[in-house]
Amino acid sequence: MRYVVIIGSGESIYDLKNILSKKELGYNIEAVFSNSSQENLTGDIKASFKFLENNQHIDEIYCAIDELSEKQVNEYVKYANINHCNIKFVPNTLKLYTKRLNTDYYNYLPVLSIQEAALNNDFNKFLKRAFDVLFSLFIILFILSWLSILLFILIKLESKGPLFYRHKRNGINYKEFYCYKYRSLSVTKEIKGTYVKQNDSRVTKIGKFLRKTSIDELPQFINVLKGEMSVVGPRPHMLSYTDDYSKKIDKYNFIFRHHVKPGITGLAQIKGYRGEVEKDTDIINRIKYDNFYIENWSLLLDVKIIIQTLLNIIKGEEKAY
Repeated sequence: MRYVVIIGSGESIYDLKNILSKKELGYNIEAVFSNSSQENLTGDIKASFKFLENNQHIDEIYCAIDELSEKQVNEYVKYANINHCNIKFVPNTLKLYTKRLNTDYYNYLPVLSIQEAALNNDFNKFLKRAFDVLFSLFIILFILSWLSILLFILIKLESKGPLFYRHKRNGINYKEFYCYKYRSLSVTKEIKGTYVKQNDSRVTKIGKFLRKTSIDELPQFINVLKGEMSVVGPRPHMLSYTDDYSKKIDKYNFIFRHHVKPGITGLAQIKGYRGEVEKDTDIINRIKYDNFYIENWSLLLDVKIIIQTLLNIIKGEEKAY
């Protein structure tokens, strides 16, 4: 028997319950959660998180993805990753499905699951991780070791506060981690929804130089060494932005983007989609390039992106502020 939990309501979920209720298929519906007023519910969506926390034997979670917020999807994906269970999405059948998710049919009902990116197969993961470790060790030993001492003096002379600034970001499968930077602002508290803007009064004089040259990002090689990030990959967003951005992006594409480790630099960044999001097309194109990178990854592509990143820093970037 496979023990399943169903999240959501609607015609597709009703059909799914009827299919999985057939005992000969080997499924046992442990609980059904929804914010609707339908009968025979175990509880609402909020109650589902407590249920999953106390029942770690669940094999599969089926979500009516169109009814859920990005934050709720995040939580289910994180649970599935930690507890090694499958997560599947039941879409509104009137919608088109993305090629970035696998589509299976339960009778005539489409059920989507996260496609395994080529980047995540065992050999490619080993290759990319080996490159990340060697590259980050080189940067930490030969650049960060002396640069941190110099910047500690310069940053302290201008403003009070620590050398490093850390902030929470979403990593692979939405796992939260602290991302490191050299402090470039006069304040250290992250304010919700506040990317640094052009001529931002919070940026210190030394901070302006660090941001213009992207030197402030170098401590993220510590994140790479710890295995939380990669040298190249989709840039991790602030937690406060993840939910906001997901409202402007197809959820399926957004989920696919979080199926690999985030990077210090990426394809979107060298194409000009970095920093402040001024209009919707900025984040739409950023996700488009991120997903293109995941689908077409190679070690050579990583090297090209690193070289182009260095060239962009030398030339100067318009959105580096």
